[in-house]
Order: sequence, then C-alpha cells, then structure tokens
Amino acid sequence: MTVATRVALVGANGHGLHHRRHIASLAPSVELAGLCDVLPVSDVPEGVGVFTELAEMLKVTEPEVVIVCTPPRTHLPFALSALESGADVLLEKPPVLDLAEHDALQAAVERTGRVVQVGFQGLGSSQLPSLKGLSPCDISVLGAWQRDDLYWGRSPWAGRLPLDGALRNPFAHYTMQALAIAGSEPVRAEVSWCRVRDIEVDDTSTLRLALANGHRILIAVTLAGQELIDGEMRVLNRAGGGLLYFRDLVDRSLLRNLVEYRCGNEPLLAPLSATRGFTAIVEALGRMPMPGRVENSVIETAGGVRTLRGVNTVLRRSVEEFALLSEIDSPWTATVTGGAANIG
Repeated sequence: MTVATRVALVGANGHGLHHRRHIASLAPSVELAGLCDVLPVSDVPEGVGVFTELAEMLKVTEPEVVIVCTPPRTHLPFALSALESGADVLLEKPPVLDLAEHDALQAAVERTGRVVQVGFQGLGSSQLPSLKGLSPCDISVLGAWQRDDLYWGRSPWAGRLPLDGALRNPFAHYTMQALAIAGSEPVRAEVSWCRVRDIEVDDTSTLRLALANGHRILIAVTLAGQELIDGEMRVLNRAGGGLLYFRDLVDRSLLRNLVEYRCGNEPLLAPLSATRGFTAIVEALGRMPMPGRVENSVIETAGGVRTLRGVNTVLRRSVEEFALLSEIDSPWTATVTGGAANIG
C-alpha cells in the first residue's frame, strides 16, 4: 500500500487554487494536509484543516511538503519556518528578491538537510537536455501575451515594485530556462522597458544578459501584445547551428518530481541552488529606473485589454538583432527607460 505524502499549502486563494487542483490530481500519492491563508478559504475538502497562521498549521498538520504560494516578500520567512519544521518546500517564483535572502535560504537548506524546489516549470521540460547540448550558446526568447484590468488588480501587490512586472513574474520562466540551457551565470544585465498603464512595473521589456562564458541571452516580452506568441526560444551555438524551440512548460510536474525525489526515484529538477543566477537578475532589476509610460496615442484599448501598437514587430526585431527596445526606432520606443548593472 502506497503511503501518501502529506502536502500543506500556504496561500490557498488566488494562484493557490491551481496548486489545490494539482494536489487533488496527484491522489492517492499526495494528500492535502492543510490550507493556510489570511483570507477566508472556500471549497475546502472534508477533513482538511484551514489556518490563518503558518506556525499553527505546521504544528497541527505536520506536513512533509509545504507549498509556499504567497507574495515574494513573505517567501523567505515562510520557507524557513517550513524547513525548520522538517518539511521540504515547493516555493513559487521568484524564490526571493535578493542574493542575501537567497543565500540565507540556501544556508537553511544545508543546515536542516531538507530541500527547496522552486516553481520554474521550464526546468521540467523534456526538451531541456537536448537544448543544453547546444551550449555554449547565445539564446533569445520572444513572448507576447495579453493581460487585462482584472490581472493588474488581482492582488494588493499586483503592478507594484519590487514584486511584480513582466520580467520578474509571468515571464520569469523564460529567463530561468535560458540560464539553465546556457549553463553559465549572468555577469551583467541591460534592460529597456515600458508600461501602457499607470502601474509601477514593466509590462513590455527587453533584457540582455552577458554571461560568464562570453555568450548572451536576450529576453523580449510583453503583456500588451497583439497576436499571441506563447513563447519562442532560439538557441544558437558557436558554429551558428541551433534550433527554434517552442516552450512546453507543463511537461513534468514539479510537485510530483519533489515527491519522487523524496522517495529516491528522481533527481530534483529545480533546486534552489540552480536559481541563484535568476535571483541575481531580480536584484539587478531592482536597481533600474521605473519603466517609462507609453503615450496613449499608440495604445489600443478594448474590453479592459490594452495593446501596444506594433509591439510584436518590435520585439521580433529585438530577438533577431539582439537589440534592446531603446536601440530600435518606432513611434513609442523613444519613451522607454532602462539601465545596466553588473551582477554578482
């Protein structure tokens, strides 16, 4: 008889609903032990306790795995509490907001003998091994999505510094996956970004990274896109060979992988130690100027969705030329802001 792994969830509402559905889909190998949230929680399965304090949930339910799905500012203290209780952790991205926090959490991993798996689904892609085989390489990523008024009002921290933004949050998977393929740490970041709303963070961005091995990564993304580009990655090796890769981020469950790791059946796909370079980038982005506000004359609005005229064409040029938004001439790129910072 298989004994289910007891999993507790901190942050049961919002994106936590996705984790609740996923936990249910993994039964009987996974059992929901408890839910924690500062807001009321609905549709609670029979027999599952609901708590407003993490310490109480850990004491009462004694989970083996804790999923932390809360605002990034709370990630470090919540993950530390879970580790100290004897649980392993599945931590939403970004794991933490600076290298000091990252190193403190890594030290706790080593001290407790537990593990932290970070929720970068791209590290579970079945195509990752073949892409890593092209390293050392240059990598570019193109993504164009749409996010409406409800998205930017989804929580008190939505659209706020330093927690949100296209690069730090929805498109973080792209950057982490590119770093994993490149197999080299970032040493310098250049960013050029803007926003089509009165928010504090970027919704349209280009990020160019210089790597320790001399290669580059270029991320060009928007949440104010025209035609959908779910995700395109170009991986080019030294000889000019390579391939065009369309992302498959939902290929392998990171929670299932963590459970299998605990049983000794699989290596961990997204350990905290593999994400330090991403945290360094997040820290560098925090030193950049606020994204420029694009003029309304180049914004099209319909049903709560704002699109930036010509943005898909500009971003495609960006990945083809390895250029920042500020290096491309268009009716709105003159309003972008940006900067550069060394990393590490």
